[in-house]
This record gives sequence, C-alpha cells and structure tokens, in this order.
Amino acid sequence: MSRLLNSKLFRRYPWVNPLLILLILVIVYGWALRGLKVDFELLRSSWPYITDFISRLFPPDPAVIDIALKGLIETVQMSLWGTTIGAIISLPIAVASANNVAPRWLQWLANLLQNAVRSVPSIILGLIFVAATGLGAPAGTLALGIYTIGYLAKFYQQAIEAVDYRSLESLQVMGASRFQVAQYGILPQVLPLGLGYTLWMFEYNIRAASVLGVVGAGGIGFQLKSYIDGFEYNKATTMMLVLLVVVTVIDSFSSQLRRRLDSM
Repeated sequence: MSRLLNSKLFRRYPWVNPLLILLILVIVYGWALRGLKVDFELLRSSWPYITDFISRLFPPDPAVIDIALKGLIETVQMSLWGTTIGAIISLPIAVASANNVAPRWLQWLANLLQNAVRSVPSIILGLIFVAATGLGAPAGTLALGIYTIGYLAKFYQQAIEAVDYRSLESLQVMGASRFQVAQYGILPQVLPLGLGYTLWMFEYNIRAASVLGVVGAGGIGFQLKSYIDGFEYNKATTMMLVLLVVVTVIDSFSSQLRRRLDSM
C-alpha cells in the first residue's frame, strides 16, 4: 500500500524525488564537513604562509636538469617493470575472481586477495621493500608491482565479467574446452580494454613512483625529497617541472593509443 501511495505521489509531484535526493546530499556533506572540523578563519589567515612558500619555489634552477633527467629515467624504468610485473600477476587473479568464469569459492578467495592488496598504501609497500632490498629502484619497482595488482586485477575482472556471454555459450555448445573458450571467446573481447587499463596504470605508476621516493625507493621522488629536506626549493621545482612535462607527454601518447584500442 505504501509503495502504491509513494508511486502516485512521485507521479503527481515529480519534483519530490530530486528534492529528497538533494536533501540527503546536503545532510551527508554537512555531516562530513562537521566531522572535518575545518577552521575557516585559520585557512584565511594562512594565505601569507602559502604564498611565501610558493615564492621560494621560483625561479627553477636549471643546473640540476641532468640530475632530474637521470632520476626521471629511473622512475620510468621502475614504472615499466612494476606495471608489467603487476599486470602478469593480476591476470590469473582476475580470472579467478570473475563471476562468469570461476566457481564461487575461488571468487571469494581472489576478491579477498585483491582487497587485501588494495588496503595497503604504496608508502607502506615501499617501506617493506626498502627494508628487504635496501634503498634504491629495486624496492620501488617491487612496491609498484604489488600495488598494481590491487587495481589491475579489479579492472581485468570487470572486463572479463563484461564479456558477451552468448559468444561463450556458442563455443561451449560447439564442444570447446575451457582453455579454448578463454582463448577464442574471452581474450579477443578483453584484450583491447585490458591494454587500455594497463596503459592507464603505467601513467599512474610514474606519479606513484615519485611518491615512493619519499621512503628512499629510488626515482625522481628521492631527489625531490632530498632537495626539499635541504630547503633547496628551486631545485625541487626543476624536478617537478620535468616530471610534469614527461607525465603530460606520456598521458597524451597513451590516450591516443587507448582510443585506437577502443576502436578495435
């Protein structure tokens, strides 16, 4: 009876539904803002300190361009290997967690593994591998590889679950084995989307690698932290500008490549 009344109410007054949604959003965001305990007066009075810090970043120091390029190359190398390692390990985990491929018990275990990996911040992974292998790029590469698994496995899983099930049923009716169903039914549909996700993760890992430098895991982030710790802000700005240029170039290139993959 209540459902009938509600449906009649919404049909008669169509503005009630969006008004309720807006009211719920206002309540939720108000609750979140209250929990943050933001001091707006403090924010207003802190502008001089912010502008003072930004002014110290300029002008960039071109004398450290060679160091920036060396650190950047190491960052790209870390991202390339970290993404590749993570992608290779993510694929079987994604297959095991897809609800249209794997049994329920295996899905549960694979999803639990994904969630466990995603719950560990990249900084913590960097600290773990720095303790295991010492300072430098190997620790950052391993941290990126594990960090990548948590996201690519989920992306690959969603791509597998979006496969047209009718094509899989056709192969099964024809007597195809599970391997053949995966090879001829799933892989051709998943490959373009999976490659697009992998390229996106490679871009992201370049930025993540710069953050891992904070814990000594190599790359341009290590140099950036060193300059900031030494109050050499002009040199730190050079590092950030070099990273910005390279990330922009890689983003433009991978976006074009992803569009081509989507059109396949």
